[in-house]
Amino acid sequence: MARPGVPSKPGAASDASEGTRQALVGAAIEVLRTGGFHAASARRIADQAGCNQGLVFYHFGTVANLLLAALDAVSADRFERYSAAVAQAPSPAGLTDVAAAIFEEDLDSGHAKVLVELIAGSSAVPGLGAEVAARIEGWTDFAEGAISGSVDPVLLAATAPATEIAYGIVAMYLGLEMLSHLDGDRAKALALFGRARQLVALAGAMGILPDVKGDDPR
Repeated sequence: MARPGVPSKPGAASDASEGTRQALVGAAIEVLRTGGFHAASARRIADQAGCNQGLVFYHFGTVANLLLAALDAVSADRFERYSAAVAQAPSPAGLTDVAAAIFEEDLDSGHAKVLVELIAGSSAVPGLGAEVAARIEGWTDFAEGAISGSVDPVLLAATAPATEIAYGIVAMYLGLEMLSHLDGDRAKALALFGRARQLVALAGAMGILPDVKGDDPR
């Protein structure tokens, strides 16, 4: 309610509401990163955001919806980063460098942990698993586009459809993220990226794949 004698500003209420919503999304991301899925309660997230826990349900209906909004926010950020990086390295060899660099970024920032925690906790909330899977499918589509744009269509036709390759890459990437969080050791995963880079370089030298168009994807 506006104070007597002070005209209310158009849109002020909606701005405040959106600010609260964004604060809750940011808080949910932080709680998932630092405390994991089991810690992501309405009270914990609201405390992190500095607001009443009732606002979680007012803005999102359920805690699960808030956690999905947090995942969407992280995904939007990473999609922008991935897209920019892939555009700078549109070749198979360059893509392996991109994948390795972003893999470390995701681990360092904790962005990967948000998805890992939602995957781990999805079985505890009815319907959450399907929502998380649908969002992962978007990344499979992204990977398919990157592959199709950098690998000769003739070669793809002779090996496997880009859709299947993309699914395998996303599955491997998620698996490596989960294992790296589990034991805290990223060296094994990075070694696999290194091996992939060597294999792609060898294939390029043999004329099977195109040459690298940029050594530094960052």
